[in-house]
Amino acid sequence: MAASTLVFEALVVFFAGLVAVQLSSMSRGVALGLACGLALACLVTAGLLRHPAGYVAGSVLQVAVVGAGFWVPAMFVLGAVFAALWFVSLRVGRRIEAETAAREAAGEAGP
Repeated sequence: MAASTLVFEALVVFFAGLVAVQLSSMSRGVALGLACGLALACLVTAGLLRHPAGYVAGSVLQVAVVGAGFWVPAMFVLGAVFAALWFVSLRVGRRIEAETAAREAAGEAGP
């Protein structure tokens, strides 16, 4: 669930970069470079979620995406939505893993 959140977030960040090209005072190259870099970071982090450091990186990325609101004001709202999704997915993921571990432990302790 966390990986899906990051992949969709990468798409939103990329498209926000396309909007920023038209709305911001940054040059086209800088705007697209920042958007592509942040989107790529989201995708790479989705792949790193096999390791605990991936979750830390994902949380740092949420701050960066919300901070992109200084560049494209709509990203304050979109970043907040994705940050909420990220933290919900972390919480739900932990609960699912705990339930799975309990089920496996109960199956091993069975007759």
